[in-house]
Amino acid sequence: MKIGVFLPIGNNGWLISSTSPQYKPSFDLNKEVTLKAEKFGFEFALSMIKLRGFGGPSEYWDYNMESFTLMAGLAAVTTKIKLFASVAVLTVPPALIARMASTIDSISHGRFGVNIVSGWQKAEYEQMGIWPGEEHFAHRYEICSEYVQVMKDLWATGHSDFKGDFYKMTDCRMAPTPSTKIDVISAGQSNRGMRFAAEYADYNFISAGGINDVSKVTAHTERLIAANTAAGASCEAMLLMMIIADETDEAAMKKWEHYVEGTDLEALGWRDSQAAADVKAEAHSTVGRMVTSDRVPTNMLRLIGSYETVAKHMDELAAIPGLSGVMLTFDDFLIGMEQFGTRIQPLMKCRQPQHQAA
Repeated sequence: MKIGVFLPIGNNGWLISSTSPQYKPSFDLNKEVTLKAEKFGFEFALSMIKLRGFGGPSEYWDYNMESFTLMAGLAAVTTKIKLFASVAVLTVPPALIARMASTIDSISHGRFGVNIVSGWQKAEYEQMGIWPGEEHFAHRYEICSEYVQVMKDLWATGHSDFKGDFYKMTDCRMAPTPSTKIDVISAGQSNRGMRFAAEYADYNFISAGGINDVSKVTAHTERLIAANTAAGASCEAMLLMMIIADETDEAAMKKWEHYVEGTDLEALGWRDSQAAADVKAEAHSTVGRMVTSDRVPTNMLRLIGSYETVAKHMDELAAIPGLSGVMLTFDDFLIGMEQFGTRIQPLMKCRQPQHQAA
C-alpha cells in the first residue's frame, strides 16, 4: 500500500476547531513534515491549493501558501519522495502550468506530479473577478479534461494545436519537455468526477466518513473500478484520511472529543453555504458530502486509537480491492508523523518490506 502525506499548507490542517492544535503554515513546517515522510519511506507528499478560507474564530484556512511555489522549494531539499502540486484550473492557463511542472521536474529529477482542482468554492474566484458563473458547476470536468489534454500534449511533444470549447492552442510550444512522465491526480467523488479521473488521471483521491469504519471505503473504490472499466483505464484509488493516535484507545479518543468540543460552527457554516451553491451536486460528491456532514471538525475517515489499533485498521485498508494507497493527515503533523513512522508503521504487515528498506 502506497502512503503519502497531505501537507499542512493551510493553517490548522484538516480540523475545523478552535481546540485542535493551532498553527500557521510555513515553508519550514512543510519541509520538516516532508523530510519526515521521506525518512519513513512515504511514497509521496501533496499540497492543496486554497485561495480563500472559511473564517470563524479559528480563522480556518485563512492562512494558506501557494502550492507550486512550495513544492518547487521542497523539490530542492528532498531526494526520493514524489511531490504533487495542485492547480485551480480557473486561475492559470494549462500551457503555463505545463511549463511550471516541467521546471519542477528538472528541480526534482523526475519526482513531480500535478493535482487538478476543478473549483467548487466560488468565493475563491469571485474575489479576483474570475468566477465564470454558476454554469461552471455543470461543465467543470469538461474544462478539466481539455486542460489536462493540453498539458499532456506539451509534455509529450513540446507542441499543441489543441482546439476545444474552453482552450484553443495555436502552434503552442514548450521546451524542454519533462525528463519522465508527469503523473496527474484528481479528487472527483461524484460519478462524473470519477469518469474524468479514469479518462485523464493516474490517481484519484476518494473519501469516506466515520471513525475506524474502514468498510465504508469499499463503495467508493467500487465506483472508481466501474469508471475504469467503462473507460478501459487503470486509475488508482487513494484514500484521504486522518490519524489521531496515542498510547491507548481511550487517550486518542479523548483528544478527538476535545477537538469536537471546539468545532468551529461559524467556519463550517461558511463552508456549507459555499457548497450549497452547486444545487445539482450528487450526494456522494465532495460538495454533497459537505452539506450533509455531521457537525464535527472533519468529515474524512478518522482512525482514532492506540498505535496497535491504528496499525490494524491500516492493514484492513490495504486489503480492500482497488485501493492502492492512502494520503494521511494528522491532528498535529509533526507529532503525528513521528508516531506513525516509529510506532504505527512498524506494526503494519502491509508496510514491512518498505519500512525495513527505509
